[in-house]
Amino acid sequence: MPAQPELIIQASAESLATDVAVRVMSTLARAQQVRGRAALALTAGSIMEQVWSAMAATPSRESVDWSRVDVFWADERYVPADSPDRNDGPANRLLFSHPPFKDARLFPMPASDGPFANLDDAAAGYAEQLSAARRSDDPDELPHFDVLLLGVGPDGHCASLFPEHPSAYDESGPVIAVRNSPKPPPLRISLSFAGLAAANEIWFVASGAGKARAVALALSGAGRVQVPSAGPRGRFRTLWLVDRDAAAGLPRHPTAARSSDRWAGRHSSTG
Repeated sequence: MPAQPELIIQASAESLATDVAVRVMSTLARAQQVRGRAALALTAGSIMEQVWSAMAATPSRESVDWSRVDVFWADERYVPADSPDRNDGPANRLLFSHPPFKDARLFPMPASDGPFANLDDAAAGYAEQLSAARRSDDPDELPHFDVLLLGVGPDGHCASLFPEHPSAYDESGPVIAVRNSPKPPPLRISLSFAGLAAANEIWFVASGAGKARAVALALSGAGRVQVPSAGPRGRFRTLWLVDRDAAAGLPRHPTAARSSDRWAGRHSSTG
């Protein structure tokens, strides 16, 4: 059974982004030592852009052989490939158009002007791409992502799974078509809860006071239909990496501002 979430609090969005970036490098390098190739899955958002900038700046980026990294997406807006609404646009601009990151093998979700006739076909096509990209020791239908970075919406959504929306109920497959998204644009592709569960480690990254209520609800035992970020669990580890503002709604603890704090049903210091 997946472990309970752990909580790590940083003082600011800047220190949070730096911490996440260093953790990503360490996790990918370790995965390459064990498995040959590393698998990274991403979502977008303002804090993720800060993380990508920190990844580009950290010297530990050289510890990873980026030619042996596969990069996947947990959700995408179903718009033309050159649309500014695409999630992968900022990632490409900040990371994957520059060395050493440009050596990574990228698996973008399909665009609306791509080879698929409609949204359902595009979602099914991405599921097939994921299946084909599995490593030799991945036993299931999706790659076991070494780390999946998930943002958190103010409403508690993650990827494109929204509260009380059909997307939060959809168990039709690991990759689903999302229509009538409450957040524009209305058409999206997303990993379902089952698809997210393929990750060895899931890291939620949240910054700012606007996320405090969602963070508190997700860590208080809320149901995943009401608060989708409460649902995903990594196969081996689930981390909540937040800044002090995003943690403001959590129970008070004498060491709650320390970056070493963890959540395992309650706060405790890891030293």
